Amino acid sequence: MKLKLGARGSPLSLAQAKLVTESLAGLAEVELVVVKTTGDRLSAAGSPIEWKGDFTRELDEALLDGRIDFAVHSMKDVPTHVPDGLLLAAVPVREDPRDVLIARPRRNFESLPRGARVGTSSPRRRAQLLAARPDLEVLEARGNVDTRIARLAEGRFDAIVLARAGLSRLARLEEVSEVLSPGLVLPAIGQGALAIYARRDDRSTLSVLDALDDAASHHEAEAERSLLSTLEAGCKAPVAGLARVNNGSLTLSAGVFSPDGSSALREESAGPVSEAVSIGRDAGQKLLGRGAAALIEAART
Repeated sequence: MKLKLGARGSPLSLAQAKLVTESLAGLAEVELVVVKTTGDRLSAAGSPIEWKGDFTRELDEALLDGRIDFAVHSMKDVPTHVPDGLLLAAVPVREDPRDVLIARPRRNFESLPRGARVGTSSPRRRAQLLAARPDLEVLEARGNVDTRIARLAEGRFDAIVLARAGLSRLARLEEVSEVLSPGLVLPAIGQGALAIYARRDDRSTLSVLDALDDAASHHEAEAERSLLSTLEAGCKAPVAGLARVNNGSLTLSAGVFSPDGSSALREESAGPVSEAVSIGRDAGQKLLGRGAAALIEAART
């Protein structure tokens, strides 16, 4: 069977596509189709990303008009609303979802000097870094992984914070100074997971992609995306969540933060994996009951 796989042209997206292609060896012959997205253009120009769909819209369109048979995304880039006619077909085994610190010279978070310049483009990371260390100067760091590490080497920052999963897929884990615990920096929704989308009515493709789906990773993604949907938070809101499956149970740690890190709300919900969506909704409602909506609105404005 021959299938066309759509992916963005970024180094990370191409690495993800290669991983998926290798996983389908023996099941399908895969042709890579590179699709340039609005998010790619904005990122290349150093412009802020206003909507998660900027990284997925053109791939969704290519799927719906039949130019590709399936698409691979970073789960954290995918909006919670699934376009009509499409389906989250598979979530492969999830990479380590934690964030990491890369510092020059190599040192851990606690040993960064007072006033150290830390680069990140994520409001979520910024809020949690400042909550832990108000003395830090947290600066915007845009561009892909290679660009951010290059700017660190140039001396624009003393450290940067990135997702461990992306560095792993790019074979750059040797750059890491410290893996940050979720107690310090709770990861983004879906971080470390891949989202594979296909047309809902394309039964032959869905049958092949089913071999890639990891049940535990899929349930974790469902819980985290349900949390995000309940909070009605966009990509600018400092919202975090991490679901973990263990022996048939799922535990979700969730957080909403003020942009400056001065306020932090954390909650936890748990239950059987079959209730992943309900667990995410429960955590979100707990946070809303404690004033999360005001923190989310503050981030938007």
